[in-house]
Amino acid sequence: MERLLGHRFRRSTLVAVFCAAILMGTGLARVVTFDITWIIVSISFLLILPRRRWQYGPAFMVLLLLGISIGGFRGTAVMRQVAVYDGLYDSKIVLMGTAGEDSSYNKTKQVKFVLKDLYYIDELTEEKIPLVGKIGVSGFGENVIFRGDTVIVRGKLRDGIGSYQGWMSFAQLQLLERTDSNIEKVRREFGAGMQSALPEPLASFGMGLLIGQNTTLPDHVYKDLLMVGLVHIIAVSGYNLTIIVRACGRLLGNRSKYQTTIISAMLICTFLLLTGGSASIVRASIVSGLSLAAWYYGRNFKPVALILMAAAITCVWHPLYVWGDLGWYLSFLAFYGVMVLGPQVRFRMLPEKLRNNTLVLVAVESMCAEIMATPLILYVFGQTSLVSLLANVVIATVVPIAMLLSVMAGVAGMFFASVAGWIAWPAVMILTYMLDMAHILANIPDVFIENHHVNLLGMLFLYTVVLAMNLLLYFRIKQDPGIIMALNEEHTLLRTSKIYVSKD
Repeated sequence: MERLLGHRFRRSTLVAVFCAAILMGTGLARVVTFDITWIIVSISFLLILPRRRWQYGPAFMVLLLLGISIGGFRGTAVMRQVAVYDGLYDSKIVLMGTAGEDSSYNKTKQVKFVLKDLYYIDELTEEKIPLVGKIGVSGFGENVIFRGDTVIVRGKLRDGIGSYQGWMSFAQLQLLERTDSNIEKVRREFGAGMQSALPEPLASFGMGLLIGQNTTLPDHVYKDLLMVGLVHIIAVSGYNLTIIVRACGRLLGNRSKYQTTIISAMLICTFLLLTGGSASIVRASIVSGLSLAAWYYGRNFKPVALILMAAAITCVWHPLYVWGDLGWYLSFLAFYGVMVLGPQVRFRMLPEKLRNNTLVLVAVESMCAEIMATPLILYVFGQTSLVSLLANVVIATVVPIAMLLSVMAGVAGMFFASVAGWIAWPAVMILTYMLDMAHILANIPDVFIENHHVNLLGMLFLYTVVLAMNLLLYFRIKQDPGIIMALNEEHTLLRTSKIYVSKD
């Protein structure tokens, strides 16, 4: 204990500890009730601590307590709101909310979509009681619901699973107000332009690559992508956003730092609005924004601190992510694999000539992301793909080009419908190649493993092995100043300067 109190910590370490403590406090709020007293006491300890001791052990302990208090207090407040659902389950109720996605049809021909920004309407008093979270809805009464529409649903609410606070099937749907958002209008017009320029399923696949809209993607195409481990390229994730920001950095980074930062920030905000703000894209937007700020001010960020900071921000904003959103966990695990484990593997285990090769980069990042995500996927779903690494190399490497050509096709369909087919043929070629390769790989016998669950102890054991490998690489890298310098340069989304590394 004396050694801990006398140790001087780096600021990045203290930031990481504080953010991790917020996550811990939010998780503890499920079983422990926190009040404002915890925060007041923590801040009082911090204020009486001498400034010269703010990077030493006492500050470490106070920040740990303060983080747990903030996360716990925020979590307790949301837990009280979640408790309102207990009196609504298994009852026929009326809810009003905003559609979180465009509707599609399920196997029973019901219109299905996600409802968020919820209000419970008491039919006796007509009082509107706000609810947190989101519910899945399927029902009849409307032919189509667009994202952003205000909808009233009537039906029996069932208990939710995972990130959903409830489910409502065979509900009566009533469109209260069609959205007048200009963003939504542009998105729908662009989607219509894509449909005019490209045949199906290429149009739906292109929309999935660009903004994660995959509700119209045929089942057989989705199954092929699932079997080869490529669902992430059509999901609302940080993969697309990272491509956009890095492309902007390469195009403008050597000209004007200020313009690059402003344009990249605008792209991040636009992408966030277009994709609807899911957990993974909010995380990616926060990480991209923090990375932009660090790059603009000439700072290198510590990836673990950055990941924990983004996790803490999203957790405080929406504690339900921590309590049951599998996509939130998978996105951070994959991000850790790409930002922490991936560079360590490249710079320590590969020869210098291969470290910056595009195919090698995609292969290593995909492998490390899968290493981090696979134990949790096996625990929850019991499935994995044996050709995902190969699929990422031969298909995911052309995603940036496919996104650019898909944008050209969609814009041509919006404004030049008469010649859109000619402008869109490059997109047709590359999207067809991607889907055909996915179909070929998916038809290899026994490439998709199903129903092979691991238990909780098995999952924890796998992550212990991964963490041990990660620490071993880290301590070996610390002995090579050249690799440390290269990793500092690596840790930014806008890598515009040459990376120098030492020879092994």
